[in-house]
Amino acid sequence: MLPPLLHHPAFRRFLLGRAVSLLGGTMAPVALAFAVLDASAGRAADLGAVLAVRTVPLLGLMLLGGAVADRLPRRTVLVATHLGAGLSQGAAAVLLLTGHYALGPFAALEFCNGALTAFTSPALRGLLPELVPPGQLRPANALLGLAADAGKLLGPPLAGLLVAGAGPGWAVALDAASYLPAAYLLARLPATPLPARARPSTKPAALRYELRELRELRELREGWRVLRRTRWIWWTTWSCCATNLLLVGPWQVLGPALAGPAPWGALLAARGAGLLLAGAAAYRLAPRRLLATGQLAGLLLPLPLLALGRHAPVPLLLAAAAASGLGLALSATAWDTSLQEHLPNGVLSRVSANADVLAYLAIPLGQLACGPLAARFGAPAVATTAAAAQAALVLLPLLSPAVRGLPHAAAPA
Repeated sequence: MLPPLLHHPAFRRFLLGRAVSLLGGTMAPVALAFAVLDASAGRAADLGAVLAVRTVPLLGLMLLGGAVADRLPRRTVLVATHLGAGLSQGAAAVLLLTGHYALGPFAALEFCNGALTAFTSPALRGLLPELVPPGQLRPANALLGLAADAGKLLGPPLAGLLVAGAGPGWAVALDAASYLPAAYLLARLPATPLPARARPSTKPAALRYELRELRELRELREGWRVLRRTRWIWWTTWSCCATNLLLVGPWQVLGPALAGPAPWGALLAARGAGLLLAGAAAYRLAPRRLLATGQLAGLLLPLPLLALGRHAPVPLLLAAAAASGLGLALSATAWDTSLQEHLPNGVLSRVSANADVLAYLAIPLGQLACGPLAARFGAPAVATTAAAAQAALVLLPLLSPAVRGLPHAAAPA
């Protein structure tokens, strides 16, 4: 029997479009990682530089992306960004398939992808409340998580096989192709009315006023003000920032080198299995304190990095990766649902964009620092220390009553 949400055509198209694009997206990191490592003779610093270059425009433009998503139809924004991502990834695939790979062009294309993601993420988070009733937000986020996690389970092994058998270009080419059907499905979503404050007027004077508002950063400042005065968003965002600093860089940069190509693909697949299991649980479970539950689940995130640093046997590595996926999915569902339940839709994209920028600020620092730190202290020591520090810092937001006490709107009475 299908979940009730899948009987809604608009949500069904949205879910299918996300599933298709995310399946391709899970293949690209594996292909790009080993393309850069092969071309640079295994230098982790080069891989860190490519990953960091993608993050720079993401941070620089996401606030603008949030303002645009609150001003323009989110469906239109998403169709445009998906088509652009297909073109940029297609260009990356052409470079690989024709044997013209070079670090500079790859960095430029990753820069373009980061810029497009800056407009995609806020629009995605703001679009869901326009498609489903408020009481169905947590199940809808859980189903979207399941679709993404299925891609993470299937994509990395498929990418590993393609990289080993045909080269990284074919995995990147499949990622580029996946954006086209996703854009088509998004284009078929119903047009939804903009919130009253965001609805543009056709009068010239009103249009000039709205352009002046954007130019003077009033829209961007409003998102920042809401974030600052909403304590549970503030503390949880800084916790995400610490997690990204300590885990994302070491996992992406040191993980492939510590594990090797075949085990790395298996680790990503095991992590995807944990994500899939958590998505199924999140669809059913409705804790009274959803955000606090998600924060506690963050304790599972550093386990695979800790296991890699301690040279754990493969079965233990796979179990740690699955547990990490479980924690990541529960944390993400709790965060997205809490934002969508407790924020007005007219500011949702801007506030989430501000929170994402703060959370992502630490990613390029961690990515760039991994190579030098690993050269100085050794990759295992860096991985172990980062994992232990994250486990301590993820609990800090629970000291705030605003985080501990935030209710889940759909929890049973």
